Amino acid sequence: MSNLVLEHRETRFSRRLRRRRTRLALGLALLEVVLLLAGVLPWWFAVATAVASVAAYVWLGRDHSSPTVRAGTWVAAVSQLIVVLVPVGIVLLGVLVLAVLVAVAAVALGVLLLDRR
Repeated sequence: MSNLVLEHRETRFSRRLRRRRTRLALGLALLEVVLLLAGVLPWWFAVATAVASVAAYVWLGRDHSSPTVRAGTWVAAVSQLIVVLVPVGIVLLGVLVLAVLVAVAAVALGVLLLDRR
């Protein structure tokens, strides 16, 4: 038995969309991130799409009477925000790796300079 609440005017499609919205958003984000990292889509397009998607969800989808519109705009907004955050996360991870390498090199240099043989 499902613990999903039925909402007013909800169709079979909108229930299915609401139930699978997280997986759908992650799948769309993964596809777009691959296209972004491959250079097919420019960075500015991803940012503009994220701004438009979040604006559509906030001003249109969040309080819309149609459950399909609410779930669809939510999926679009979440997937686009993930797309924007993944390259930022990759850059931050690269900076962290670089900082660790610098720290290891500094320790190795200190060990070599203090070697008295």
